[in-house]
Amino acid sequence: MTASLNPNLVPPYTLETAILKVRKAEDGWNSRNPPQVALAYSIDSHWRNRSEFCTGREEIIAFLTRKWANELEYRLIKEIWAFHENRIAVRFAYESHDASGQWRRSYGNENWEFDDTGLMKRRHASINDLPIQESERLFHWPIGRRPDDHPGLSELGL
Repeated sequence: MTASLNPNLVPPYTLETAILKVRKAEDGWNSRNPPQVALAYSIDSHWRNRSEFCTGREEIIAFLTRKWANELEYRLIKEIWAFHENRIAVRFAYESHDASGQWRRSYGNENWEFDDTGLMKRRHASINDLPIQESERLFHWPIGRRPDDHPGLSELGL
């Protein structure tokens, strides 16, 4: 299920392939399967996620395992912001709750850089968290891939 296995999803990106690449990344993260998600990243991928830095798939797997152990009922929507050749910028929002039941909507931006095979070699993420009430949630699909008919960020006014 990695986006890099599709020969049409390698740089240089067109608007169509960049949008598909973003959706494949969203689908992967919504699987909440760290080893599967890590396959979309190069062996020596470099990340900055908030104030945490990761290098390589093993560190990415460890990071995602910790993340999804704490961010329960995680649901994510990504939307393309811009692209050029081998780089894509996205904005995203996700909802999750912690062990105490406190819901959050986390908003962020990511800058991605890909190698020639379509694997992500750099990921820089900036994220802010907003506590919300369960009644304020907007992402209600069953855990897993966002249904095609579920509104995206722009349609939700986010």
